[in-house]
Amino acid sequence: MTEARYWHDAGNGRAACDLCPHACEMGEGQTGRCGVRQRRDGVLEAAGYGRLSSMQPDPIEKKPLYHFHPGATIFSIGGWGCNFSCDFCQNWSISQRADLSAEPVAPEDVVQAARRAGSSSVAFTYNEPLVGIEYALDCSQAARAAGLATVLVTNGYLRPEPGRDILALTDALNIDIKSMNEEFYRRYCKASLAPVLAFARQAAQTGCHVEITCLLIPGLNDAPADVDRLANWISDNLGRHTPLHLSAYFPRYRMNVPPTDAQALETAARLCEQRLDYVYLGNVASHVGRDTLCAKCGAVLIARHGYAIDTVGLLDGVCAACGQIPPIVLPAASATENNGKAANNERP
Repeated sequence: MTEARYWHDAGNGRAACDLCPHACEMGEGQTGRCGVRQRRDGVLEAAGYGRLSSMQPDPIEKKPLYHFHPGATIFSIGGWGCNFSCDFCQNWSISQRADLSAEPVAPEDVVQAARRAGSSSVAFTYNEPLVGIEYALDCSQAARAAGLATVLVTNGYLRPEPGRDILALTDALNIDIKSMNEEFYRRYCKASLAPVLAFARQAAQTGCHVEITCLLIPGLNDAPADVDRLANWISDNLGRHTPLHLSAYFPRYRMNVPPTDAQALETAARLCEQRLDYVYLGNVASHVGRDTLCAKCGAVLIARHGYAIDTVGLLDGVCAACGQIPPIVLPAASATENNGKAANNERP
């Protein structure tokens, strides 16, 4: 048994979880909303520790991360459970259930598998990785010791203290902001918006590379006012250099709303481009929001064809046309003199 971090004894034989804003309290044998944190033998157990649903190499663009180690292979692992209950969940078969029967995979074994796959980084993804934060912390420490970068793909629903601990061991994140409407979070995700925004700010302030994804669902979170509010919030709080991925929704799990139209995504992208330098489209075939363009001169820096990329306009990490340093973190083998750190949003 692996005892969980971030909990306290609530009295009356109950454990109070301090990991996320739900603040679940569990009696003996009960689990929290995530399905993988359980009261057992008087303590709170990280019942999902090391029990993986997926383990494989991926293109890093699939996370999606477009400005962190572009073109690299990332070793992706997923567990079970989630602290959201989204009606439109795209990975519901692993996030809305917990199969805890498998033997745990040791963090050192994850690192060895990543190195065998030729990966420069490890991603915690597929389900919500932070409900298994104990495993993410241990794997991140092992990855850092082996010279690998660490990536989180997360809904960002976490309290500040565990957020501080995991962000200290995280190089890059893709954070899912599902809507800028609190009622949307409450009705369709059974959660709330404010903690997600606070975590995104915390990640940026920690110095992590941050990209944002929003799944646009027709009639629910794609109104121009909502999209504009998202772009404004990102620009004001994370910086206009922060990449935003607008992703097409397809009917999944409990939701049968028709899929997102490509034209609607393109319209949303053009609206966001008024406040953000880098807006991309996902789950759709479109020339809009595909390539990375220089924010200063408009030259193509990275051309994309599916998950394949061509750094046509980057020369030693800068725009070959105008010399602008884009906010792109390169792998160590191709890092520039500043060790591949991204430029800030102050443009010459």
